[in-house]
Amino acid sequence: MATAAVTDVDVLVIGAGPAGLMCANALAKAGVNVKIVDLRPKKVAAGQADGIQPRTIEVFQSYGLAERLLREGNQMHGAAFYNPGPNGIELTERVPDVTAPTARYPFEITLHQGAIEAIFLDSMRSLGVEVDRPITPTHLEIDPTLSSDPKAHAVHVTLKHLDGDQSTETVRARFVVGADGAHSWVRKQLNIAMEGSQTDYIWGVVDMIPDTDFPDIRNKSAVHSDNGSCMIIPREGDMVRIYIQLDSTDGSMLDASKGRIDKQRMSPQKLLEVASKSFRPYVFKPPQNIDWWTLYQIGQRVAAKYSADERVFIAGDACHTHSPKAGQGMNASMNDTHNLAWKLTYVLRGWAGLSLLQTYESERRKYAQDLIDFDVKFSGLFSGKPRTELYQEGVSHTEFLQAFQTFGGFTSGIGIRYTESAVVNYANESVASELVIGQRMPPQPLVRAADFKTVELQDLLPADTRFKLLLFVGSGEEAKLKKLAEGVEKVVAKYGAEALDITSILKSPRPKYNFLEVPASLRAHWSKVFYDQKNLRGTEGGTAYETFGIDQEAGAIVVVRPDGYVGMVAPLLDTKALEAYFGGFMGVH
Repeated sequence: MATAAVTDVDVLVIGAGPAGLMCANALAKAGVNVKIVDLRPKKVAAGQADGIQPRTIEVFQSYGLAERLLREGNQMHGAAFYNPGPNGIELTERVPDVTAPTARYPFEITLHQGAIEAIFLDSMRSLGVEVDRPITPTHLEIDPTLSSDPKAHAVHVTLKHLDGDQSTETVRARFVVGADGAHSWVRKQLNIAMEGSQTDYIWGVVDMIPDTDFPDIRNKSAVHSDNGSCMIIPREGDMVRIYIQLDSTDGSMLDASKGRIDKQRMSPQKLLEVASKSFRPYVFKPPQNIDWWTLYQIGQRVAAKYSADERVFIAGDACHTHSPKAGQGMNASMNDTHNLAWKLTYVLRGWAGLSLLQTYESERRKYAQDLIDFDVKFSGLFSGKPRTELYQEGVSHTEFLQAFQTFGGFTSGIGIRYTESAVVNYANESVASELVIGQRMPPQPLVRAADFKTVELQDLLPADTRFKLLLFVGSGEEAKLKKLAEGVEKVVAKYGAEALDITSILKSPRPKYNFLEVPASLRAHWSKVFYDQKNLRGTEGGTAYETFGIDQEAGAIVVVRPDGYVGMVAPLLDTKALEAYFGGFMGVH
């Protein structure tokens, strides 16, 4: 056996699924020395997760990756609901798939996991980072004498290369992220328990190109029948994914010795036989090819904690599991590491202490617990028997639709709100009364002052590790701007121009206004001054102050975190509030 190599890295990511790839790509873009390893010899080819929610599309956009996602994926705009009728199932209602009014992308995108992974892999490749595979970790140790020093390579991981000469490698990392799935090796090494339970609901999943007369085959379709429930998810091209509820009282699919489903006891053909009964009077002809299929039993669990000593973290399925029908698994996983990556970067750069990393668990674990609470209700409604004249105890369509729409903000990712912490300050909510501190910054068209081009506000918030200071400066009164500039200059001098990006947004400036009157410290570039007014064609813009509840005379400061979430709001001239906010977690540069 070859001599073990020793490698020093800033961050070791274990697992190259969506959560791990989101993490490695974000860190690589930030210039972090990152190594990512995976057990699989190659990326996923088909199947697995496939739904991207509206908020996650916005996150892809913040990394410059949404264009390809939109081009390759299928957009899902409509949802159809079918319930028992006299001759089988019948259409009850069609509604929009997304019920989140502020969504920039008011639809879901469906695309198989391998194609989603490929978007990250190509982006990482352009940054000089490749996934090392096939590799499995065999030992993890945190050096207690070094764990309190953020600069120390305190985590030692032994990796075994599964190809070639089966060599081993020791990686000394400052931080480790375990994104290695529901049966996470990293979680087990840290002795972190998964809390929750497993339901009796058993579902099959089949990806195929269907031959059917079902009219809503290209819409998300929730089907409740006397034979059980099904869900249709249209996919890229002509592909469709169908979820099929199986008889939970049928023990033939369970391996009693392991307490798990035995996939060998089922086949996609048998699954489609069950589906064909549930879809009557519509016909599903046997497809020529099955692209992918699986069985699963719904488990709803959250890890007891998300890190060890703020040096080793778990993310994605390693720390939460739930049913896939609400399309949350991959989205929750990628947003875990979207939240974590910029915080790791700040600590690695020496801009913040280890305590900043505590907000990863406090924010994402609460979200996971909320997700489980939602999933328990939603999967119960979906898997329950439908209400009929003969069975009044069942789930009514009204009840199911109400849950679908009530939780729309949550399932879309738009309604997620982080609680108060070092990086979320709920004070001064009245200054921007319609903006929710702790939620993501909503989209809004603005008009660029220099060339009158309409620009989407979210495109001014790239995931580049910088905090965005959005200065809603009102009419641009000279004395007020001068005082604001003096205060902002002190904050920038203290915490670093490389960490703070400044944009000024004027409301109804006087005719023939010269945007260069805005002090230079409030417009680092000609592209950093905007008008909240209609564009020259009168078709877009002019609604930001009103939409966010900002008084156009008083103005406001809105601080947006590197992950796109509103961190704080302050009165326009209260730059001391800015200093206090950044002083709560950042060191002086």
